[in-house]
Amino acid sequence: MPKVNYKDSENVRHTIDVENGFTLMEGAFNQQLPGMVAECGGAAACGTCHSYISEEWLSRLPPVEDLEDSMLYMVEDRRENSRLCCQIHMTDELDGIEIQIADNG
Repeated sequence: MPKVNYKDSENVRHTIDVENGFTLMEGAFNQQLPGMVAECGGAAACGTCHSYISEEWLSRLPPVEDLEDSMLYMVEDRRENSRLCCQIHMTDELDGIEIQIADNG
């Protein structure tokens, strides 16, 4: 099973198995990682799964679609590597991805 390396909002590293097809948000939320609030349950309607993707992984992700981009305009501290984890589905190609969860509290 592919693994995701999360740094939570308290800067603690967690390596978690995330099943293919699940979102990166689901992987972190199911483990109750600090900062992964996920208020809307993955509908890209709240921005509380905002995270920063390590630069070396950005090119492997699907592009940001309009709905995600609109929601990212509303989050605090948006950066060039900001993404909503509810919009990224786990695949074998993302095994080992590194993510910093934003302070979504």
